[in-house]
Amino acid sequence: MSNAVYPLEKLLTRDVALIERVVPWIEKTIVPYHRATVDGIDRIPNGPVLYVGNHNGALYSGDTWIFAVALLRAHGMEAAPHGLAHDLALSVPGVGHLLRRFGCVPAHPENSLRLLGAGRSVMVYPGGDLEAMRPYRARNEVRFGGRQGYIRTALKAGVPIVPVAAQGAHATLIILDDLPGLAKALGVDKRFRAKVFPLSFLLPWGFVLGPTPPYIPFPSKIQVEVLPPMHFEGGADAADDAEYVARCASQVESALQAAVTRLSGRA
Repeated sequence: MSNAVYPLEKLLTRDVALIERVVPWIEKTIVPYHRATVDGIDRIPNGPVLYVGNHNGALYSGDTWIFAVALLRAHGMEAAPHGLAHDLALSVPGVGHLLRRFGCVPAHPENSLRLLGAGRSVMVYPGGDLEAMRPYRARNEVRFGGRQGYIRTALKAGVPIVPVAAQGAHATLIILDDLPGLAKALGVDKRFRAKVFPLSFLLPWGFVLGPTPPYIPFPSKIQVEVLPPMHFEGGADAADDAEYVARCASQVESALQAAVTRLSGRA
C-alpha cells in the first residue's frame, strides 16, 4: 500500500486531450496485434464502481489498455476509471508523470475513497507485483495473495465491484520464476514494497533478473471479460468484520478465476 494520500484536487490529474490522442493509436496497434476481444461492457452499471482485475504482463499490462479503450468507446470519458498504481511505477522519471496524466493515483485506500466519493470510478489490481510477475506456468491463475483491502474500500464507499477478467496478457513475456526468497534476501520487499524479484525472458533483452524493462510483447491473444457487478451489503460497519470481508473477497476471486479458466479454454 502506498504511503501517499492526496487531497481530491491532486488526484484529478487526468489529461483528457492526451487520452483522446492515444486511444486511436491503441486501437490501431495493441488491439489488432493481440487479436484482442472485450466482452461484457454492457454489464457496467451507471455511477461510480470499483473495477477489480487480475494483473498481467509486468509493466506492459496490455489488457489494461485494451479494456480502457473499449470502456471509453462504449461509455465515454466519464466512465474511465482512475487506476491505482504502485509507488515504484509512479516514481520512475517520465513514466510516473505520464501515468498521472492517464489518471493513475497512488494505491492508497483513502485516495480510492475520495475518488469514489466524488463520483469517479477506480481500477485496482489487488495482486499487485505478486500477480503481475508470477511465473509463466501460473499465467492462468488469479493470485491476490490474501489482499482484501479492496472489499473494505467498496463497502465504505457503498459502490459495486465490477470484476474484470483477462486471459492471455501474461503470455506477452515469459517469467521463469518470481523468486520471492531472493527479493527478501536483497531487501527489496522492505525498500520498494516488492515481494518478488523475477527471472524473465523477454524481447529484445533476453534473460533479465529483477524488474522488467520495457519490452516487445509476444503476440499472444488477449481476451477480456467484464463480469456482472457484485453488490455487498453492510456499508462501513461491515468493512470492520474480518470474516465477512474474507467471504466477499473469496466470491470476487472465485468469479475471476472461473472466468480466466473458461477463457483459457477458448485461446
